[in-house]
Amino acid sequence: MGLSDEELVNEIISGNQSAMEVLVNRNYKLVYAFIYRNIGEYHTALDLTQESFIKVMKNLKKFKRHKSSFKCWILKIALNVCKDYWKSAYVKHNTVDDSSVEKVYEEENIINYLERMEQRQEIKKAMMELSDEQREVIILRYYNDLKIRDIANITEIKESTVKSRLRLAIGKMKKLLQREDISEKDKRSV
Repeated sequence: MGLSDEELVNEIISGNQSAMEVLVNRNYKLVYAFIYRNIGEYHTALDLTQESFIKVMKNLKKFKRHKSSFKCWILKIALNVCKDYWKSAYVKHNTVDDSSVEKVYEEENIINYLERMEQRQEIKKAMMELSDEQREVIILRYYNDLKIRDIANITEIKESTVKSRLRLAIGKMKKLLQREDISEKDKRSV
């Protein structure tokens, strides 16, 4: 069995450069997926993932093993990078472009693929209408499968606030998706 993330951190601090590559490779998908779900744009998510890992490497000595897991710590850094991105003057909140295209070979799969893509777009659109705080807790809870306690640690808010934001975000998502469903039915009946 390989070294844990925490052990790899100690190896990197001791000067083992190959441990850095292992640590990045092990956590890249986690960080990228988290950022992509927050930002919603492929190329920007790649850039912000790289920026997150640069910050992780610069701040490895600040990682406190006893305070939280490495996974929570790295997601906290990624969350702060996302917040910085949203605060920047160059961001337009209404840009939602999914440029990833999957290869589909069979005709029956095309219909299923298009239906899944439509559902993803509706969910993505609804997610982008949530407040930043609501979107963060939804992503941490349901996409990263974190516990309420860990989310509170990452976002630096009380557990009760996490629960409240989750409840409000879920309610808003339901309303947004129901509204989208109603408008789709209206379009089909015309």
